[in-house]
Amino acid sequence: MNSYEAKQAARKARYETRAAQAQQQADARHAQAQEMAQAIPFGQPILVGHHSERADRRYRERVNQGYQKSYALQKQAEHYAGKADAVGKGGVSSDDPGAIEKLKAQLAQLQAKQDVMKKLNAILRRHAQADAETRVSMLVASGLVDSERATELMTPDFAGRVGFSPYQLQNNNANMRRVADRIKQLEALADRPERQRCGNGYIYREDSQDNHALFLFDGKPAKDIRDVLKRQGFRWSPTRNAWVRQLTGNAQWAAREVIRVLDSTPTQH
Repeated sequence: MNSYEAKQAARKARYETRAAQAQQQADARHAQAQEMAQAIPFGQPILVGHHSERADRRYRERVNQGYQKSYALQKQAEHYAGKADAVGKGGVSSDDPGAIEKLKAQLAQLQAKQDVMKKLNAILRRHAQADAETRVSMLVASGLVDSERATELMTPDFAGRVGFSPYQLQNNNANMRRVADRIKQLEALADRPERQRCGNGYIYREDSQDNHALFLFDGKPAKDIRDVLKRQGFRWSPTRNAWVRQLTGNAQWAAREVIRVLDSTPTQH
C-alpha cells in the first residue's frame, strides 16, 4: 500500500466510523422516542381545555422531535456509509504515486478487450452464411467466450446486427486514447524536475512525486492574498501546512497569477 492508498484507507475508515456513530445515535434516539410514546395511552387524545393540555402537547412534541432526530441521524449514517463505499471507486487518481502503473494496466485491459471484440466480429463475418447454431459453435471454439456469451452476441440489436456494434468498438477505442493521453501527461510531470521559487514571504514549489503545486508562507497570508489563492483553485492543507492544488498545466498558469500578485504586494501576511 503506497502513501495515497494509505490515505484512502484512512479516509474510508473515518467515514465508516462516522456512519457507525450516526447509526448508533439514531437507534438510541428512536428507542428513547418509542419508550416515551408508550407512556401515552393508545388512542388517548389531547384533552383540550384540561389543565394537562399544555404539558401533554409539549410531551408529544418531544416524542415527535425524537423520531425526527432519529430519522435525520439515520440519513446521516446512510450518507457516510455511501461515502465510505465510494472511496477508491472514482477511477485512478493523479494523486496516486502508482497512477502510471495502474493506468498502463487499465490500458492493457482495454487493448485486450478491443482485440477480442475484433476477433469475434471477424469470426461472425467469415461464417456469415452459416446458421445461428453453427456461428455460436464457432465463437465458442475460439476460446474467447462461453456459450452463454456467444448466444448473446448472436442476438440481433435494434438495427439487426449481431456481434459487437461499431459504437462499442469506437467507445472502447476512445477510452484507450483517453487513458493513453493521461499516461503521457503523468509521465511528463514525473520526468520534470521539481521546481521551486522563493519570494518575499513565500515559497512556491511543484512536487512531481506528490503531484501538487504548493504555496508555503512564513505566516498566515492576508485575506486579500487568501482570496487570490482561492480564486486560482488553491486550498489550505493542514497536513502539508501549505496552499495546494493538483499539479496540472492549469495549476501552473494559476500559480503564475498568484506569484504576480504576491510579487507586486509589499506585504503578503
